[in-house]
Amino acid sequence: MEQYATLAALFLDNCRRHANRQTYYCKNNDGIWNSFSFREIEQIVTKLSFGLSASSVGKGDRVGIISNNRPEWAMADFATICLGGVTVSIYPTLVPNQIKYIIINSEAKVVFVEDKTQAEKIVSFIEDTTFLEMMVVMDNSSIDHPASITWDQLLEKSKQEIKMRSLEVLINAVRSGDLATLIYTSGTTGDPKGVMLTHENIISDLISVHQVTPTDETDVHLSFLPLSHSFERTVGHFGVFGVGGEIHYAENIETVGANIMVVRPTVFMSVPRFYEKMYKKILDCVANKTFIKQKIFWWAINIGKKALRFRMTHQSVPLGLKFRCAVADRLVFTMIREKFGGRLKHCISGAAPLSNKIGEFFGAVGIVILEGYGLTETSPVMTASSIDDFKFGTVGKPIPGMEVKIAEDGEIMNRGSNNMLGYYKDEEATRDTIDEDGWLHTGDIGEFDGDRFLRITDRKKNIIVTSGGKNVAPSPLENSLITSKYVEQSLAIGDERNFISALIVPAFEVLKGYAVKEGIKFDDSEDLVKDERILSLYDGIVNKAMKNFSRYESIRKFELLSNEWTINSGELTPTLKIKRRIIEEKYVDLIDKMYNSTTIKSEGANEKNI
Repeated sequence: MEQYATLAALFLDNCRRHANRQTYYCKNNDGIWNSFSFREIEQIVTKLSFGLSASSVGKGDRVGIISNNRPEWAMADFATICLGGVTVSIYPTLVPNQIKYIIINSEAKVVFVEDKTQAEKIVSFIEDTTFLEMMVVMDNSSIDHPASITWDQLLEKSKQEIKMRSLEVLINAVRSGDLATLIYTSGTTGDPKGVMLTHENIISDLISVHQVTPTDETDVHLSFLPLSHSFERTVGHFGVFGVGGEIHYAENIETVGANIMVVRPTVFMSVPRFYEKMYKKILDCVANKTFIKQKIFWWAINIGKKALRFRMTHQSVPLGLKFRCAVADRLVFTMIREKFGGRLKHCISGAAPLSNKIGEFFGAVGIVILEGYGLTETSPVMTASSIDDFKFGTVGKPIPGMEVKIAEDGEIMNRGSNNMLGYYKDEEATRDTIDEDGWLHTGDIGEFDGDRFLRITDRKKNIIVTSGGKNVAPSPLENSLITSKYVEQSLAIGDERNFISALIVPAFEVLKGYAVKEGIKFDDSEDLVKDERILSLYDGIVNKAMKNFSRYESIRKFELLSNEWTINSGELTPTLKIKRRIIEEKYVDLIDKMYNSTTIKSEGANEKNI
């Protein structure tokens, strides 16, 4: 990747350099994948920039975007950036009151919305705002409000401005230290905070990431993680565009598996939950095969793991093992890789810890999942693994240009040009996060191993302190549970309690198959989670998962839930991270029931609640 001063310069250079190449692909209503060339994107972004300028939007003005991933999102972002404006990325899953807070706090002058559904959210509170002057509807839906215009109407407004100035004039006025975007935190513990990131913050992170996991114009990326989040925005949106690669926009999160088979990406970015689901689907498929085919499958996986250990320690694979690997590849591995399109160079996982078991499984079949770590506040990447240097259970090493250290209390701290300017209109929170020496306090607990690989223990605020004074990290417990094909989600509990418990969401499709096989009658999921035989099954699953943990940190009681945690129901963030506080509040009665019960196994084994 070239060294650019600003994101605007990155945009224009790549448009000119790759003018005739196709880059943005999306499926239309007829199921056909349409594409945009770099030249077409430059033309549209130019019109959008001058359309905004004609609407009195200038340098430093905030422009909101509320939409799922689509080419228009990316082009609205670049148009704002080229104008010298500040993009305010807003999750489309937010409810009107949450959006209202962000719009008012950021003092957004214009907001792009995907469709009528998102437009109605804005209309519900627009009269309460003083800064918001215009709403642009991406899909050209007509909205009955004087502030609303369509995408095409905004393009039409640019004609007079374009006659007088060129896009280069706007771009040349943008500086590396200018604010590029405001990204609001989830606000699960209070009002969301606007993270201020400059062009320099994001560019420096892009350059550093590229040195560890390089991409080029031959690469193909499937975009489905929210563009409103810094991970997809920086690495997928700016990163792939900045080398002339292809970006395909998934229809939605439910179609990702099918889209992968069509797009056949070379690089793939996701959160652990996707890899967990793929892992369980593969195991469920294997479980339905003949005994001989199951034996062949697990023989192949074990051979792959043995070869992987040599690779991880930079040793040559012995000739005999190499031969067996070739056989395993032909019989098993190729079929699994085809589920990811068949041409992946590597996968990237972020936002939450990935289970070692799942990482080793995919690594054995030739799909290396590289973990990285960072925060929105660090633009976002701080550490990353490379295809030639990785360890499962770690999030890689500090990327070039980053200073990362562990404080006395175990907190991870970062210093570098990728650190945010601060929180918008919140000097106190900024001072609490970035100290006088420029170190950003992440709020995460971790440690370096002897090779300088970083291992994340947990969020500082998530650490469970039992009534006996023991510190317990919940993530390893939860990760151990979800490797079971019968467990979809889990949450460890125990702060200020005398033992650790858990809420478990079963993988209901798999569980229903088990129930039918065992002759267990049920009408719905509520019946399943109450059945004695089902409870006994999960009793065994929890016992097995806890065998490598000490007594004080082992889960000793659990409750099965009948409903999955989702974004729409409020238990998951848009990046599929669990909102612990929300879940604990929602199920407080059930949790109290576990702790008020007198029945508990003495050696840290698990007791089903009846």
